[in-house]
Amino acid sequence: MSAKLVKELRERTGLGLLECKKALAAADGDVDKAIEEMRKSSGMKAAKKAGRTAADGVVVTRLAEDGSYGLLLEVNSETDFVARDDNFLGFVNSVADAAFAAKQTDVAALMAGDLESAREALVQKIGENIGVRRIELVTADAGVIGSYVHGNSRIAVLVELKGGDQDLAKDVAMHVAAVNPQVVSPSDMPEELVAKEKEIYTAQAAESGKPPEIIEKMIGGRVKKFLAENSLVEQAFVKDPDVTVGKLVSAAGAEVASFVRFEVGEGIEVEKIDFADEVAAQLNG
Repeated sequence: MSAKLVKELRERTGLGLLECKKALAAADGDVDKAIEEMRKSSGMKAAKKAGRTAADGVVVTRLAEDGSYGLLLEVNSETDFVARDDNFLGFVNSVADAAFAAKQTDVAALMAGDLESAREALVQKIGENIGVRRIELVTADAGVIGSYVHGNSRIAVLVELKGGDQDLAKDVAMHVAAVNPQVVSPSDMPEELVAKEKEIYTAQAAESGKPPEIIEKMIGGRVKKFLAENSLVEQAFVKDPDVTVGKLVSAAGAEVASFVRFEVGEGIEVEKIDFADEVAAQLNG
């Protein structure tokens, strides 16, 4: 095969020299036919890699200019190296733009068609499993949405305020990214979680040997502290610890309605392989 044809195929597919030479030879030098056949095999290669855990990647946001709605998206790769690759990031942005334009949160529905073909082609090109994991859409009913993406694109937040403006909402979103509250206010904390914490504090306090009435006060104080530490409006604002987030927002005539926080890979179990054990098992087998 001529160097010119190989160069053209490499530029059009981004694949390796050897693979391009083989594909051109099989297609009798027809570049378009070679690409067609490579796309067919791409599906098979993508399927083989689909079983591998993709727990790295990035999270991104999209926000309407008027702050009326926003979108969060997580796309996973297997390694941080690929998560910083321009081809991967280009794919992520294509998915985010399509989801935002259609206000689509159903991953399967969004990926049907061209985007899935693009994903499979990317899997073949970079050699890692790539997966669109989740999408969340937040709409402001009577206020505004603010967004914040941490510099490494591993944490992203949308905050909905009733009243206020996008700058305030962005400040609160930055706080959520940094501190990671569980709920907006103490009353939003699930009862079963409060009961579990109370059970732990009760067992700890019982060992103190103090009178029951003192123990009861100790438990109440610890539960109150737990709720304050994990509720957004009760937390000290990261940019000004002298004021709580609740007071900051209230001073602007606003109220926190909701927030959504995505962190790359949260909740994904990654299998840890002991390579020494794996080699030993293969030898024994």
